[in-house]
Amino acid sequence: MFSLLVVVGICLFLSAFFSGMEIAYVSSNKIHIEIAKKQGGFLAGILTKITEKPSKFIAAMLVGNSITLVVYGFVMSDWIMNTLPVTYHNLWWQIGIAGLVILITAEFLPKILFQLHANSLLKFFAIPAYFFYRLFSPISSFVIWVSDSLMRILFKTNNNEMQLTISRDELGDYITEQMEQVDEDQEVDSEIQLFQNALEFAEVKAREVMIPRTEITAVEFREKPQDLVRLFTETGYSKILVYKDTVDDIIGYVHSFEMFKKPKTIKSIMLSVEYVPETMLINDVLSILMKKRKSMAVVLDEYGGTSGIITVEDIVEELFGEIEDEHDTVELQEEQLSDAEFLFSARLEVDYLNESYKLNLPESENYETLGGLIVNHYEDIPEQGERVVVGEYHFIIEEVASTKILTVRLKIVPEE
Repeated sequence: MFSLLVVVGICLFLSAFFSGMEIAYVSSNKIHIEIAKKQGGFLAGILTKITEKPSKFIAAMLVGNSITLVVYGFVMSDWIMNTLPVTYHNLWWQIGIAGLVILITAEFLPKILFQLHANSLLKFFAIPAYFFYRLFSPISSFVIWVSDSLMRILFKTNNNEMQLTISRDELGDYITEQMEQVDEDQEVDSEIQLFQNALEFAEVKAREVMIPRTEITAVEFREKPQDLVRLFTETGYSKILVYKDTVDDIIGYVHSFEMFKKPKTIKSIMLSVEYVPETMLINDVLSILMKKRKSMAVVLDEYGGTSGIITVEDIVEELFGEIEDEHDTVELQEEQLSDAEFLFSARLEVDYLNESYKLNLPESENYETLGGLIVNHYEDIPEQGERVVVGEYHFIIEEVASTKILTVRLKIVPEE
C-alpha cells in the first residue's frame, strides 16, 4: 500500500513538472531567456539547447505528461480498488477522486505557479527538463513527423518549426522592469530611455505632440509683406503660417528666406502645407512629411478646423527628448515646493508629471495636459483661486486667462 502511494506521489510530481514547464516555456519572457543564454556557462548551454527547437521541447513535455498520466491511472485505480469495494457506484467515485486529484495538484496549481514565475522556474528546472527532453527525443520527433505529415496531407500546409521570437510587448515589459529598478535619485540610462521612447513612438498620436491652436503664430494672406517681416523679427521663427479669414482655414506658410525676394504680396511667396487629422499616429505623419519633403503639417480636428500644428522637430523630440534652439522661448513652470505641494504650468503633460515627480495623476485620451485634466473633471474653466479636487489631488488655480488655465498649485491630500 505504501509503495502505491509513493508511485502516485511521484506521478503527480512529474505531471506537475511537465505541465508547469510547458506553460513556463510558452509564457516566459524571451528577452530574459536570450540574456541568460548570452551570459555563458553550463546553464546557458542547456537553455540554448532546449530553445533550439521549441516545438520539439513542448512535444517532449507533452509526451512525458501523457506517460505519467497513464502510469498514474493504473496505480491510482489499484489503490482505490484495494480501498473501496468494487461496485458500479464506487467506479464513479474512483474516476471522480482520481480526476480531481490530478486536476488540482498536477494541472491547475502548477500551471498557475509556473506562469507567474515563468522566467525563474524555467531556468531553475532547465537541467531536469533537458534530461527528459533528450530521453523523449525519439518519441517527440516521431510525434512531430506524424503531425507534420497529417497537416500536409489533410490541410495542404507545412508546419514549419516555431522560432523563438521576441515580441514588442515582451521588449516593452523588459524595459519597464529596468526603469522600475532605478532609484528615484538616479538618472535613467539614456539608452534605456531612448529604447522606451522608441517602443511608445508607434502609439503616439498627432494631437499628443502638436503645438496647440492657441499658440500658433499666423498672418492673414491679405496683409502687407512689411507686416510679415515685422512678425518674423519679433518671433524669431523661420516659418509663419498664412490663413484666409480665420485660423481655421490655413492655406500655406511662408519661409523667412522668401522675404529676400522683396515680394509684393504674401500669397506670391506662400508655400503649400500638409494637413493631417489629430488622430493620425506620428510615425505616419513623419512618413508623409519626409515623402513630401515638408517640415510642418497642420493638424485638423474632427470638424475640419485647425487643432494645431506639428513639426518634424516635435516628432523627433518624442524619441530623443527636448531639443532646444535659440527660438525656444517658452518656459513652462514646474517647481516642487514640498513633498506634497507643487507649482505647475497647466501646459505640462500629465504623463511627463507622473514620470518626473512619481505622481499618479489620472490619464485619459480626452486630455494630454494638466489643464486638460482639470477642465475635463471640472467641465468648465475654473476661476482664479478655485479649488478642484480629483481624488487625493487638490488643484488650486493660481493664474487663469479667459480661455485657458495658466498656472496651477497642486497639493496632495491623502484620502481618509
